[in-house]
Amino acid sequence: MSPAQSPRRALPLLLLVVAAAACGGNGAPPADQAQAAAGPQAKPGAPGDPMAAIEVTGFMTPESVLHDSVADVYLVSNINGTPTDKDDNGFISRVTPTGEIEQLKWIDGAAPAVTLHGPKGLAVKGDTRYVADIDCVRRFLRTSGAPAGEICFRGATFLNDIAMDVSGTLYVTDSGLNPDFSPSGTDAIWRFSPDGQTSKLQQGDSLGHPNGIAFNDQDGYVVTFGSGEIYQFGPDNKRRVVLPGASGRALDGIVFTNDGGYAFSSWGDSAVYVVTGQGATSKLLEHAEADSPADIGYDAKRNRILVPLFTPNKVVIKQIPAAPVAAPAGGG
Repeated sequence: MSPAQSPRRALPLLLLVVAAAACGGNGAPPADQAQAAAGPQAKPGAPGDPMAAIEVTGFMTPESVLHDSVADVYLVSNINGTPTDKDDNGFISRVTPTGEIEQLKWIDGAAPAVTLHGPKGLAVKGDTRYVADIDCVRRFLRTSGAPAGEICFRGATFLNDIAMDVSGTLYVTDSGLNPDFSPSGTDAIWRFSPDGQTSKLQQGDSLGHPNGIAFNDQDGYVVTFGSGEIYQFGPDNKRRVVLPGASGRALDGIVFTNDGGYAFSSWGDSAVYVVTGQGATSKLLEHAEADSPADIGYDAKRNRILVPLFTPNKVVIKQIPAAPVAAPAGGG
C-alpha cells in the first residue's frame, strides 16, 4: 500500500462490521500473461459522467498505486509473477490521470542497472522514490527513475507497504509470509531512515500479517491481511483497535482522504470501502470479477481512489462521490 497526503484530523471510528466473505487471496495468483500481452489499454467512463470509473489494462500483477502529486502521474508497481520470487522482473509503470499508460516499464528490473523482484508499496520523500521489494526497500530518483541504492531489512520475508509520518520518518510493514503464503513469523512494522538506519517498531504474530499502512499526522493506521482488522498506533507505540478482526476479510490497502475520512480495500469482499470524516461508510467498488483489490492509492487533487486489481491485471480510477449538502434550516 501507499501513503497519501492526509488532513490533520482524527480518524473517525469505524462502526461498520464488514461482511466477511470467503477470501480467495490466500494463495497468490500468477500474472495473466495472455491479457498483459494484449497491450496497455484505457477504458474511459461513460461520456459526460464524471463519476464513471476509468479502467486501465495491460499490467502484470499490479500491487500498488501511488499519485506523484509533483509530476501529476500515477505510479503502478507490477510484481509480474509471484510476490516472493527474486526473479528481477518486476517493474514500475507511469499512468496519466486520464488513464493512458505513459510508460509501461518506466523502472524495469530487467534493465542491467536495476534490481526489482516483486515490487509492492510505494512512497515518495523529497526527490527519492521508495519501493518495498521482499526484504529490501529500493530507492530510485523521483524524476528519472534511476536507481539510488537500497535499504535491506535483516530477517524480513514479505515487505509490503511504505508510509511516511508528519515528521518525514519512513515506515514499512512486513506481512510475515513465506513463498507458499504460510506464516513466516516475521510480522513487523519497521521504522527506517533514508541513510539506511532501521529498527523494529512492533513485531510478532499479534500484528495479524500487517499489510497497508498510512499516517494521519502522528498516528499510523494499519490494515491486516491475516486477521482482517484495522488498528492505530501513536507516538506512544500502543495499538488501538479501529475495526475488530474477522476471518477471511483480508484487508490490503488504506489511504486518508481530503475530508478527514479514509478508504480501505478488502480481498475477502472484493470491495473498496470509503468512510467519510463524519463516519458514514459506503462501498466505492464491489464484486467486480472477484478482482482482489490490492494496495490502493489516492489522488488528493481530484479526490480519486486508485485501485490496482491484482488478478485481472488492471487499475481502476474511481471518483469519490461528493457528500450530499444538507438542506438549510426551515427548508429555504
